[in-house]
Amino acid sequence: MLQKLLNHKVRIALAMLLVLLLVLIRAYEDSLFYDPFLNYFKTDYHNLPLPEIENGSLFFGLLFRYFLNTVLSLAIIYVLFKDTEAVKFASMLYLVFFIILVVFFFIVLSFFGETNKMALFYIRRFLIQPIFLLLFLPAFYYQKQNK
Repeated sequence: MLQKLLNHKVRIALAMLLVLLLVLIRAYEDSLFYDPFLNYFKTDYHNLPLPEIENGSLFFGLLFRYFLNTVLSLAIIYVLFKDTEAVKFASMLYLVFFIILVVFFFIVLSFFGETNKMALFYIRRFLIQPIFLLLFLPAFYYQKQNK
């Protein structure tokens, strides 16, 4: 087992560097992205009205953050599995999920925002965090083991 780890030390180091970049995105989210919900959801938001939002800036902020997380996540998948087909498949899933999530996010925000803040919270969470990576890694590992 130790010999296997030593043989793949470059891949492991590169994967750790990519994970560190994901952490840095999270650490500097306040200065990198326009998202009035960052501080809003850190407070007692159940009793507060929704913050003032500029829809265009919010969309592009979410797009930029999702794009950065996606690129790093796809790089991690490639580094760990060396499978371009898996990266292509994951890319398509990321694109489809972004379209679905951003449409639902703005529908909920526009029509049900004040009454359904938890839906906003969770949809936004999938847009701004690399949660799909946590789902894809075990799936691709399982598929690789069964080939």
